[in-house]
Amino acid sequence: MTSPRPYTKTRRAELEQRTRERITEAAVELHGSLGPARTTISAIAQRADVQRATVYRHFPDEEALFAACSAHWRAQNEPPDLAAWAAIRDPAARLAVALSELYAWYARTHQMLELLIRDLPLVPAVQTQFRLPGYLAAAADVLLAGRPERGAARRRARAALGHAVSFEAWLSLVRQQGLTSAEAIRLMERMTAR
Repeated sequence: MTSPRPYTKTRRAELEQRTRERITEAAVELHGSLGPARTTISAIAQRADVQRATVYRHFPDEEALFAACSAHWRAQNEPPDLAAWAAIRDPAARLAVALSELYAWYARTHQMLELLIRDLPLVPAVQTQFRLPGYLAAAADVLLAGRPERGAARRRARAALGHAVSFEAWLSLVRQQGLTSAEAIRLMERMTAR
């Protein structure tokens, strides 16, 4: 007769980690289909096949749950690398690469981004974890580097670049107005031309 496998803390920790991952993945799926404001703990528990109490044991509040969801989603959906853009010396070439990469990322992630933006004023945890506005401000600054404009002309150039990289501009041009990403990029390049 074989003896039962001895209980180990390592095995329990692995099971706990897997449960945490299932809860996180369930929450990300629901945030991406319903939005954070319409995602309930009950729905997360059901999707993860755990009890509500298990969700609360792993994530005692909305902030903790949303932080885990954000980290998980970002790891799978990294936005384009600003440092790689900054390494491109020619501002026009930099803009073309940046918009191409950014608009492709928007095409892949638009559903989640739309729901996050919709729920931003409703869910405090989204307000503290949503990093897109800061990323886009930094992106516009990277694209402005090396351009010759000064004073008011530089302020207008920065505003045009900020608009060109915005999710809302992509959403309007591509999803609502029916332009291809390439057409939208060419339009933004003309709008931001020196």
